[in-house]
Amino acid sequence: MDLALAPETLARWQFGITTVYHFLFVPLTISLAALVAGLETAWVRTGKEKYLRATKFWGKLFLINIAMGVVTGIVQEFQFGMNWSDYSRFVGDVFGAPLAFEALIAFFFESTFIGLWIFGWDKLPQRIHCACMWMVSIGTILSAYFILAANSWMQHPVGYRINAAAGRAELTDFWRVLSQDTTLVVVFHTLTAAFLTGGAFMVGIAAYHLARGKHVPVMRTSLRVGLITLVVAGVLTAVSGDQLAKVMFKQQPMKMAAAEALWDSEAPAPFSVFAYGDVEKGHNTVAIEIPTALSFLANGDFSSEVPGINDVNRSEQQKYGPGDYRPNIPVTYWGFRWMIGFGMTSFAIGLAGLWLTRKKFWLAPGLRTAEDEPPRLALTRGRALGPRLSSWYWRIALLTTAFPLIANSWGWIFTEMGRQPWVVYGVLRTTDAVSPGVSQGEVLTSMIVFTSLYAVLAVIEVRLLAKYVKAGPPELTDSDLNPPTKIGGDDADRPMAFSY
Repeated sequence: MDLALAPETLARWQFGITTVYHFLFVPLTISLAALVAGLETAWVRTGKEKYLRATKFWGKLFLINIAMGVVTGIVQEFQFGMNWSDYSRFVGDVFGAPLAFEALIAFFFESTFIGLWIFGWDKLPQRIHCACMWMVSIGTILSAYFILAANSWMQHPVGYRINAAAGRAELTDFWRVLSQDTTLVVVFHTLTAAFLTGGAFMVGIAAYHLARGKHVPVMRTSLRVGLITLVVAGVLTAVSGDQLAKVMFKQQPMKMAAAEALWDSEAPAPFSVFAYGDVEKGHNTVAIEIPTALSFLANGDFSSEVPGINDVNRSEQQKYGPGDYRPNIPVTYWGFRWMIGFGMTSFAIGLAGLWLTRKKFWLAPGLRTAEDEPPRLALTRGRALGPRLSSWYWRIALLTTAFPLIANSWGWIFTEMGRQPWVVYGVLRTTDAVSPGVSQGEVLTSMIVFTSLYAVLAVIEVRLLAKYVKAGPPELTDSDLNPPTKIGGDDADRPMAFSY
């Protein structure tokens, strides 16, 4: 290891570990908040107990998840001062504005309504209590919006000027930071991916219970909600991903060339299915490609030129000075494919699930009630097909819980690694952003401590989720079935109690 770059490399590893770990919780928080709000709305409108039990069950998992997300998110902000003080000093005037809004929303707006939702089951009327969760859902989306606006500024800096005397970037147009095309498409893609994650989470857990014939009314409803969410979000994720790719081709040609292992500019350019390249020599030794497809994905036609890694590198050397402006090509190339592969596999599983459960056809014994139609097999070639199909789908559905989480992680790795060697694209290099006074030993120590702590928290998180997933939806009490009709309930003097 080059000892001169060791603190920077370790700081990048630490921030990467923290970010990927934190982002395991963010998509679930965003999607579960909205899904729980939707289930509670269904209960308020219909009065059916299955919707109330589903609300409480998924609401409990949401609370566990958001608690872990908040804790891990706070650590990220500390790292700006710990390991990236030169970055904070240079971009603080710009980067601090969206982060301040995010903090206000997350720690005041969201926390207020989460508290009302947790403690207000027997104090608030149904509609007001349900509205609290909708406000939480809106808060999670707004919180994500401001964070993504800050990150999008790092990808494509706009609305600022450089104060040469102070040696820093200064904000000149906050609205432009919030509304630039990079921000809009990144928010769209991240939110659709979040609902893909929440849909898969709901499908997997519902499949676990339905395969055992337990909590059937609640889990049948949850399965259908999860499948519909998974399919709709999968389509929108593909659409938003295509829009984001087109924006990135124009704004960061190196990142997208690296994502396709396209070494030399081509017109038309092929889409890479598989490639193995020699980074030092700047070419691929093995390449399986779809002709002209990359030109269409980049520019909407089949004949346009797409700049290659070597040409972009020479162009950036002329623009920014001597240096190697190539990111880690294997990580960028395969990260892009793993992101798409795991995400679209989840979509395919959701699509198969919707087809298999059509017309009240359910795959496992014990799922049919007296209200159902006579059971029908989607394919009718022998009675043995049903059980075989049943066993296969439940296992795959349970596995798909993890697929969007893997896709999200590789998506962020691709996004951040593909921007290197820039921390703010075209403005500030990563080498110039690290804290100058932090030694290799200090960064290594903090990285080991945080990583070890996160490993312990991961075990706690998984065990907590597993415990409450296995327990299933709670039984309803009299207070659940007879909520108050006015604020404060029947006994306004009774203190609020934690509902879980």
